Amino acid sequence: MPTDGRKRPRIVASKVVLDASAFLAVANREPGADQVYPRLRESMMSVVNAAEVLQKLAQKGMSNKKADEYVRQFVHEIVDFDYRQAVLVAAIAPKTLPLGLTFADRACLALGYLRGVSVLTGDQKWEKVDLGIHIEVIRTTTNPV
Repeated sequence: MPTDGRKRPRIVASKVVLDASAFLAVANREPGADQVYPRLRESMMSVVNAAEVLQKLAQKGMSNKKADEYVRQFVHEIVDFDYRQAVLVAAIAPKTLPLGLTFADRACLALGYLRGVSVLTGDQKWEKVDLGIHIEVIRTTTNPV
C-alpha cells in the first residue's frame, strides 16, 4: 500500500483487528460470532471502530458506561487513531469508496496493515477489497445493528 518504498509489515497470525461488525456479531449473538469469539483474547480494535460499536450498543439501549465496560471486557487492545493511519485511510479511499466502505472501515484496514495482522469483519463486501491486507470475512446472515 505505501508508495514511499517501505516494506509491508509481516502478518502475525495470532493477532487480529476487529471491525465493528465482527464485534457486534458477538454482542448480538449473530451468525459468525463463533468465528470471532475465540479470537477476542488477541484482538485489537481501532478507537474509530470502538466508537461505532459504542454507538450501536447505545442505540440498543445499553448505557454508555455498560457499553464501555463490555467493549473493554472483550477487546484486548483499543488502538488510538494516529496520523500514519490517517494517511493510509486517505490513500485507500479511491479503491474502497466505490465498494461502499466507510471511514471506519478504512480505519480498520489501515490498522491491520500497519500492525501486519489480519482483519476480521462481518461485512461481505470486504471480500472485494484487494489491498494486500489479509481480510477474514465471517459469514453473517443479518446486518449488525
